[in-house]
Amino acid sequence: MAARVASIPKPHVEPVPAEVLRVVKEVEIKARILADEALVGTYRSVFRGSGLDFEEVREYEPGDDIRSIDWNVTARMNVPYVKKFREERELNIFLAVDVSSSAWFGTSAVSKRELAADVAALLAVTALHNNDRVGLVLFADGVREFLPPRGGRHHLLHLIRQLLFAEPRRSRTEIASVADLLANVTKKRNVVFVVSDFLDVDFEPPLRALAHKHDVIALITSDPRELELPEVGLMALEDAETGRVAYIDTGAADLRRTYARAARDRRSARLRAFSRMGIDRVELSTDRPYVPALLALFNARSRRN
Repeated sequence: MAARVASIPKPHVEPVPAEVLRVVKEVEIKARILADEALVGTYRSVFRGSGLDFEEVREYEPGDDIRSIDWNVTARMNVPYVKKFREERELNIFLAVDVSSSAWFGTSAVSKRELAADVAALLAVTALHNNDRVGLVLFADGVREFLPPRGGRHHLLHLIRQLLFAEPRRSRTEIASVADLLANVTKKRNVVFVVSDFLDVDFEPPLRALAHKHDVIALITSDPRELELPEVGLMALEDAETGRVAYIDTGAADLRRTYARAARDRRSARLRAFSRMGIDRVELSTDRPYVPALLALFNARSRRN
């Protein structure tokens, strides 16, 4: 009697709503246009592969670096030969994006969260165009989502969807969770873009440890109202990460000056911390275009290389 094999039911996969797909594809198209116009050309010279692979030996030609001469082959052939190497191009690019409560703040056309999603999508498109693989880490008071590095358009669309539609929760920022994950998830040296407002007073020790192993770049998101208060009378201010509410009179000039001074001091302390760690950083604001800031970073790194 023949054995009957029980069928295994396939897991039910919810279809992606048409509106979600439309928004994701709009962000993808925007990122592709910006990448082609601004970043693709300089990306390859900025982010190099992890090493060189030996490819062949050939005869020396005028202009070759004499340090590449293969003296053993030269001695046997009685004419100079040089070693030719090929760059091991493939890189892993990790996008570590802060989705804590403070990231949802925004008083301009976009919130800090939307700004972070646009920037991360642009970097992902640029990296994938150069055949690098892109991974994603969403974090707040811990790691919320981890997508291992992969290539391909399907992965890109999934990554953009996670950036745009991750579930909002009230939580603080904790950089240490990202540093712990990325310190152990791979042995290779990778490029890590940390996109956050860095409203975490303890971000320096874990970020310094992460930078010992990986090439870390900080993309600092902010909103103009975090730097100065408008004069609009009585205002309720809510701490996005704790939920505490305070009422203040923005008509008081002394209060506005104190607020602005504290914001400047906080910004200066943050920038000094990145300088101490030797980490490249870019300041991004919800009221300014982000492509020029990224292009300036790419050009500065290209000149250093």
